[in-house]
Amino acid sequence: MMVTLLVAGTASHVGKSTVAAGLCRHLSNRGVSVAPFKAQNMSNNARAVLSRNGYGEIGVSQYVQARAARVTPTTDMNPVLLKPRGDAQSQLVIDGTAVENCSAGDYYADHWEQARDAAEAAHARLADAHDVIVAEGAGSMAEPNLRERDLANVETARFGDRGAPEAHRDGRPAKPGGADILLVADIERGGVFASIVGTLELAPDDVAERVAGVVITKFRGDATLLDPAIEEVESRTGVPVLGVIPYDDPGLPEEDSVGLPAVGERTVVGDDGHDGVTVGVPRLPRISNATDLEPLASEPGIRVAYLPLDAPLDEVDAVVLPGSKNTVDDLLACQGAGLGDRLRAFDGPIVGLCGGYQLLGERLLGADIEGTGDAETVEGFGLLPVETTFSPEKHVEAVTYELAGSGPLTGATGEASGYEIHAGETRATAPVDRPVGPKSAAVGNVLGTYLHGLFENDNVRDAFVGQVFTVAGRERPPDTKETHDPYEAAAELVAEHVDLAPLGLEGER
Repeated sequence: MMVTLLVAGTASHVGKSTVAAGLCRHLSNRGVSVAPFKAQNMSNNARAVLSRNGYGEIGVSQYVQARAARVTPTTDMNPVLLKPRGDAQSQLVIDGTAVENCSAGDYYADHWEQARDAAEAAHARLADAHDVIVAEGAGSMAEPNLRERDLANVETARFGDRGAPEAHRDGRPAKPGGADILLVADIERGGVFASIVGTLELAPDDVAERVAGVVITKFRGDATLLDPAIEEVESRTGVPVLGVIPYDDPGLPEEDSVGLPAVGERTVVGDDGHDGVTVGVPRLPRISNATDLEPLASEPGIRVAYLPLDAPLDEVDAVVLPGSKNTVDDLLACQGAGLGDRLRAFDGPIVGLCGGYQLLGERLLGADIEGTGDAETVEGFGLLPVETTFSPEKHVEAVTYELAGSGPLTGATGEASGYEIHAGETRATAPVDRPVGPKSAAVGNVLGTYLHGLFENDNVRDAFVGQVFTVAGRERPPDTKETHDPYEAAAELVAEHVDLAPLGLEGER
């Protein structure tokens, strides 16, 4: 019998993504055919994956969950993606393809039915191919103002009631009815028991009735201290608390930029050894695919410092400009903060990724297409002899390039794999090196590339880190990192601390 388990929450960022990924890996470890699903996601951290028409975009959390489930990620796993771009607008992506930029009001008025139909069809295709779907909700599942248009929670819970496949691929009947629900609540933010009771009270009756259990996350201390409160909640609601998960970050990539410092703040992650080096990352207001930087923070001796746009660069040894959902408006913000002048005076390695690559060029053409202003041309930082021309088209593809290491990647050999998601095409206006495929450009110690996931490649990361230490004149520390599998860590958190039996999934507390 096909099962859909909806991992819903009492609020945003309560741990739904981690629980969903842990369930996916736990079930995969037991030989269950499992697929992740999120009907509607909002994030600028996206991945290029297979679609029915080539390649398309999904939120990074579903990509991570597919990796946990050991299945090939496809756009069916996140059929509706909203990518905030500023000016109260988001780019709407349906079945992996960008539809248009629209406000929330326009989305609900003009596109919601299309989005809902696409999500339900994607869910049905996954249900036909797998034994279990682990669906992730969004925000709180009990928002009265969103009740009639809550695609990720309310509608997903009801999908099995309409249009469920008649049988699996092997002829077995599909389970009738909608999803079972596991409600996730975060104790760290306080008021966890009130939020559980309130969520069950405010959710639509047919959805609340599907809640099979509750999981409390991010607890520090002796879980037995919660027993009296748990007993009262269970008595009031009739819903069992199936587990208390301790505060323990398994190391999965961040779902969106909420995990980053706010614009104007400075935050340092990674090795804090005093003899190490620091990679500065200007915190763009519309930063996208920030997970590109996470592999660097795991390297011995490397600190990654997210910097306000007006921060000096005299305390960093290298700079990485991240991607942007709106390159033009972010460029204007950088210019207003004087970042271009400081970059031109900086003598360490500089790498621009996707939108960051476009910022490093001489100019942006068709800027009125990409940005929210009327200017057709905006001058770039001028560190690379390239210019970018924007058009309504968008390029989405998984790629592998042969490396020709130079500049910040001196010594890099072999191949580098990743993905490209970008508007605009960039061409060189003068001779440049091409260290990461034909779209890249490098001059001296400045590199621009459209390859997201660049630093996930061990050979690239090793070359870049080595070059940063060399230019800084410091000795690189030995690699003492212990092997860590974040998917197995997430699975252990769930399997060890949650009673899965009431969910129809075998497991031991």
